[in-house]
Amino acid sequence: MTLHKYIIQTKKDKVKLIRTILEYIAIAAVTILVLRALLVTKKYQPYDSQMEEKATSGDTGFIALSYFGVDRDGTDTLISLSRLTEELSVLKKLGYVTVTQKDLENYYYKGKQLPEKALFLMFEDGRKDTVLFTEKLLEKLNYKASILTYAEKFERDDQKFVSPKDLKKLEKEGFWELGTNGYRLSYINVFDRYNRFLGQMDSREFVEVNQYIDRNYNHYLMDYIRDKDGIPTESTAEMSKRISQDYRLMDSIYTEKLGKLPDLYCLMHSNTSRYGDNANVSDTNATNLEGMFLLNVNREGYSYNNQKSSVFDLTRLQPQAWWYTNHLLMRIRDDLPQKSKHWIQFVHGNEKEYQKWTLEKGAIEFRKDVVALTSESKSTGIASLKDTTSKNLHLTCELTGNKIGGQFICLRTKGNAAKGFQNALTVSVENNILYVRETVAGRQQILLKKDLFALHDTSPQSVDEDSQKALIAELKVREKYATDNTIAGLYGLKAFRESRKHVRSVAEGAEEYIPEIQISDPGRVKIDLTLNETSLCLRVDGIQVADNLSIHNLPAGGITLKCAFGGFGKSQRNIADDVYDAAFRHLKITSVDGRITYFDNSQHGWNAFTEASSEFWNRIVNWFIKNL
Repeated sequence: MTLHKYIIQTKKDKVKLIRTILEYIAIAAVTILVLRALLVTKKYQPYDSQMEEKATSGDTGFIALSYFGVDRDGTDTLISLSRLTEELSVLKKLGYVTVTQKDLENYYYKGKQLPEKALFLMFEDGRKDTVLFTEKLLEKLNYKASILTYAEKFERDDQKFVSPKDLKKLEKEGFWELGTNGYRLSYINVFDRYNRFLGQMDSREFVEVNQYIDRNYNHYLMDYIRDKDGIPTESTAEMSKRISQDYRLMDSIYTEKLGKLPDLYCLMHSNTSRYGDNANVSDTNATNLEGMFLLNVNREGYSYNNQKSSVFDLTRLQPQAWWYTNHLLMRIRDDLPQKSKHWIQFVHGNEKEYQKWTLEKGAIEFRKDVVALTSESKSTGIASLKDTTSKNLHLTCELTGNKIGGQFICLRTKGNAAKGFQNALTVSVENNILYVRETVAGRQQILLKKDLFALHDTSPQSVDEDSQKALIAELKVREKYATDNTIAGLYGLKAFRESRKHVRSVAEGAEEYIPEIQISDPGRVKIDLTLNETSLCLRVDGIQVADNLSIHNLPAGGITLKCAFGGFGKSQRNIADDVYDAAFRHLKITSVDGRITYFDNSQHGWNAFTEASSEFWNRIVNWFIKNL
């Protein structure tokens, strides 16, 4: 082999060499930073040595939190690493220490005490990305968590989920312990929203058609298998055999792959009566799980457990990806007994900005470019700008709270917001409907009401068209996952024929399809309003919705932000959440001529540059993490 010596002959060669060296240095630097961010070097230190200091003479119980999964940037279901870091860091600052499964077993079976502020932490579904993004955080906080997995994933060798080899390594490192969600995530008695019977579906099939399914389905272990009329297709003995088989498979797989069955079980689905939607089903689950496990987390929506709780009917709170930190703290505070509620202190964010406002109800956090106002349970959150009165003004912001709930901007206010203003002009978005209201001498009148779905629905879809899309999607899923090529071909042919059929459009007189708002649906509404003596100009998402709308010539008044719980709404995942976060992004309030600034939370100058630089750097790191 002949080695060719690189010779620099021209200035261009020199530039090329320097550029290549710098590129390698940059790649090496990023790689080192990424590896340092991911590799665990410390050992978990249990709280036991501090037990006497942290324990009290009374039973203070523990809170249990369970996250669905973690993503570096976050999705609609997976919490972002930054948000998770905020939440767990605040709990650490408040004095919470994590307890292990063995601690809970000693607590329930031997009567041993727990620390005063005890946190039992879980991550469900056993996703690899959850471990990847969470492990360094656990190390930093000296927190320990249970990773819950499905035994079936081990058999399929699904690369999205941790393997038995991964679990052994995690358990050895000390920041994780093992739990299980069961043998598999599977569904029975499934109907789409047009009441078409889909029957049984595994998790892959379900995910691909879930946009067309409401809540008319059940988990594999929660009911009899039924036909389209709701009549069981199996006897009680057959049902019992089917469900018990899942437990036997789970036991054998964990024992074979890991040498043991975990002590902790988290029965899916949550919030049924005891262990299922039917007494016979519940009894079958009880016989199996109470004989195999020491702990069972059975319900969701309530974080607090104590010694009066059943060890097989423990409850956990699943923080959602869209919650701000104060949302989680509000939910935990609600669950705690009265004597412990004072432990929870809400976060303020930018303290300088916080001091500009009077918080009348709820909690408020001032983030980089967002004012996050959190309601109290089934109630409101209210904050008013201190020592500020105005009459004519210009206001811009983006409302990024979820669609279900209310976000209010109240101007020219007089009187108490909680009891009802005497005077006010209020612009709000409530459950995706825009309102302009005026209150004069305590009497309120709606000046404008507009459905934001209709505002943006430039190409309406008919019910017939949506129904057709649902059917085609279901047929394609059956084709994709069919175990027989002939059956797959038949489903493919049916899907093709259905796609060739003509169905009526809205233009042809068919009813328009209006999707029902889900509790998790994100909102994003840009507000630009100008308030003059007797008129209001209002643009929403760049669309003029009010041009010189006539209003009363109210005197100058205060500026108040408000949020309100908007009802539980629909949720495919059975989420019941009675706290709401309004989010006012890039909120800027000035006089009409711009000479006076009442409040400005948008990013400017150096702050805007550093924020953009941070986002750019995160994109680089994300690329390396996903492609290493």
